[in-house]
Amino acid sequence: SLQVLVEIDRVKSRMQLAAESLQEADKWSTLSADIEETLKTQDVPVISAKLTSMQSSLAMLVDTPDYSEKCVHLEALKNRLEAMASPQIVAAFNSQSVDQAKTFVKVFTEIDRMPQLLAYYYKCHKVQLVAVWQDLCQSDLSLNRQLTELYDTLLGTWHSQLQWATQVFKNPHEIVTVLLIQTLGALVPSIPVCLSTAMERTGQETKLNKLLEVYDATIHFAKGLEVAMLPNLKEQNLVKVMELVEVVYGPYKPFQLEYGDLEEENLLIQISAVPLEHWEVIDCVQELNHSVNKLFILASGAIDNCIKLTDGLGVCGLLKALKALFTKYTSDFTNTLQSIRKKCKLDDVLSDSLFQEDWTAFQNSVRIITTCGELLRQCGDFEQQLANRILSTAGKYLSDSYSPCSFSGFQDTSSAEKKNSIKNPWQEYNYLLKENPSEHASLMETLYTLK
Repeated sequence: SLQVLVEIDRVKSRMQLAAESLQEADKWSTLSADIEETLKTQDVPVISAKLTSMQSSLAMLVDTPDYSEKCVHLEALKNRLEAMASPQIVAAFNSQSVDQAKTFVKVFTEIDRMPQLLAYYYKCHKVQLVAVWQDLCQSDLSLNRQLTELYDTLLGTWHSQLQWATQVFKNPHEIVTVLLIQTLGALVPSIPVCLSTAMERTGQETKLNKLLEVYDATIHFAKGLEVAMLPNLKEQNLVKVMELVEVVYGPYKPFQLEYGDLEEENLLIQISAVPLEHWEVIDCVQELNHSVNKLFILASGAIDNCIKLTDGLGVCGLLKALKALFTKYTSDFTNTLQSIRKKCKLDDVLSDSLFQEDWTAFQNSVRIITTCGELLRQCGDFEQQLANRILSTAGKYLSDSYSPCSFSGFQDTSSAEKKNSIKNPWQEYNYLLKENPSEHASLMETLYTLK
């Protein structure tokens, strides 16, 4: 009957499977017996072929009692092959031999050891790059110049290694990205340590400028990498690229989070260097007039600093610093006016006394009124400039949920475009969202209000 035929077929299948298992067991035994002699030849491709055959046989012996022992034995043989080949691997990577490297890629792929091969690749290049950094650290160059030299070396490494790795590895972009990540993480002394040390040695009056100077070198490097990666962004592992972005910008995160305090301290030091009080009334009046432009040069410079160091994410700190600046200035301005009033003895004039013309005092009063008018005018201009620059820079961080569109069709198109577009990790970096969510929320509210 049909049931009997089905049962016979099952028995036949089991017998075939048993026969194959016996064949594989026999094959394993033969290969296992021969492998020692093969290892003595130190012929890496031949040894690899034998190990690959053993690996295939082992896959058929999963249900055998000594399967785990066989697995351990095979791994030990792979370790011996790797140890035997390691000098040749290092030599191949150091000499940048494409043919030899390809051979090892094939071998290590066959024995499922590609991560170990890549570890050799990373180590070979890391050693050289870390040595470059250590030489720079021992030089008399400033930190800014040291970083510039390092970044130039790393950018050159990116281009040269990508060209080489494309001929050797299947995923060259990811591999070279990981190389940079590992190198930046292996630097001794680390960039964060160097940066902190440099800031500690810098006076308060120049701390922010020093930070911006060093950060400029990093920005230049980041832009260079972004330009290099952009044409092949689809081929990149974006998770690894974002990791690289974090490693590049990470050392500045503590200072970016403290930007408001740094800027406030900087502005107060700068405005304190603009003395409004003078012995002569005419000098006070002239200094009040000149101080207006100085005030707004400082304020505009603060916006530049915020954009440069935080890409607009430090707006809340900027507003706090500007408030401190204008509070200090108005206090000094008011005190100077009171001083002028005393110098002119206006408080000593009795209400019923005979009026005496004082054209000098009148002219000074007109100048002061003109200065106040100019101050108000520039305040209005600055407020508009501040709003425009904040929106043009930090506006990209404002999510759609904060700005619902009136026309659903337009909104749908925008969403579709966003789905189809590949995000650029270099533009998506947002240290504030993760490190200080409350300040990030305040920033979003500020941007929405301005918009």
